[in-house]
Amino acid sequence: MNQLARPLLRIQSAHRLGLRQLATTIKPATFRAANYSQHFSPSGLHRAMSTNRDVSHLTDISKSKPDQDGSFKRKPSSFRDFIQKGGKFEPEKGRYHLYVSYACPWATRALIVRKIKGLEDFVDVSVVSPRMGEHGWPFASVDAFPGADADPLFNAQHVKDLYLRAKPDYEGRFTVPVLWDKKTSTIVNNESSEIIRMFNAEFNHLLHADKAAIDLYPEAHRKEIDEINDWVYDTVNNGVYKSGFAATQQAYEAAVKPLFESLDRLEKILTGKDYLVGDQLTEADVRLFVTIVRFDPVYVGHFKCNIRTIRDGYPAIHLWLRKLYWNNPAFSSTCNFEHIKTHYYWSHPHINPHRIVPIGPVPNILPL
Repeated sequence: MNQLARPLLRIQSAHRLGLRQLATTIKPATFRAANYSQHFSPSGLHRAMSTNRDVSHLTDISKSKPDQDGSFKRKPSSFRDFIQKGGKFEPEKGRYHLYVSYACPWATRALIVRKIKGLEDFVDVSVVSPRMGEHGWPFASVDAFPGADADPLFNAQHVKDLYLRAKPDYEGRFTVPVLWDKKTSTIVNNESSEIIRMFNAEFNHLLHADKAAIDLYPEAHRKEIDEINDWVYDTVNNGVYKSGFAATQQAYEAAVKPLFESLDRLEKILTGKDYLVGDQLTEADVRLFVTIVRFDPVYVGHFKCNIRTIRDGYPAIHLWLRKLYWNNPAFSSTCNFEHIKTHYYWSHPHINPHRIVPIGPVPNILPL
């Protein structure tokens, strides 16, 4: 054996020894050829390293900057694929996982529709902790808040880890809900308005007839639903955030006044009615409910939306809210006031630096 061959042989032997030692520390079921490439291939290593990339400029809300005029501008969602028959993401039982926060109004839209449509056995769910810190939404493995879950798929510590796993160079917002495809190991969609449309229609052929028959976006009312959704989103759903995150008096007033003008408008629409559109529950009700149920417990105080409260200033909206909450388990079972109040008052130290969570209102929602 020549002198050049001996070092090479030693390197090869050390490499084999290292793999044998590594194999003894990993459960045999996980140390298979299929998983070897996942963990040790260049792409696997790149993915693992990407989840440790510093993205605090995106996850730490205290580092976010308003526009020059002091107003809050919400950036659009980034993952916009769709579950549909014949497409890349087929509707299949057990294929998809939904990551949510009980605190987040956008995420609870998806939880409500999942419950209404009877999709609990089709799309499983994990709930994050409401205490969103410098690394964003944490799982229970990092913050074991009551009602929070560990990530069952990857044992991720934060929601940001899922985004970076799907797209290592991701530079957008790390939001919930996240609809994850277990088959292709990526994010299908993180836009709640689109997720609820998928849940409403794309699994119907797999559901029992009674659940398949429920239509939250009926053809006959789509034009009216879309019109209401448009101004309700801008002035109410997002209006509370534009009020609360405003950095100047002018920007605050430019948001809070249209908010209450829209609440006045909704009060007229709902007077003598159980639903916003027609005589049936639609996605317009779901989209409005998640903001209204948080209004008195959070937005009145924390976001300075205090011209009037729902319970004392809007009798028709208040009755509509309570009927949905107390008469339909899809609304009450997905509403966790401890998560809601803790999230807002704890996670926005630039607004509430001492992170004191108020006791009231008592009760969080009044009985019928």
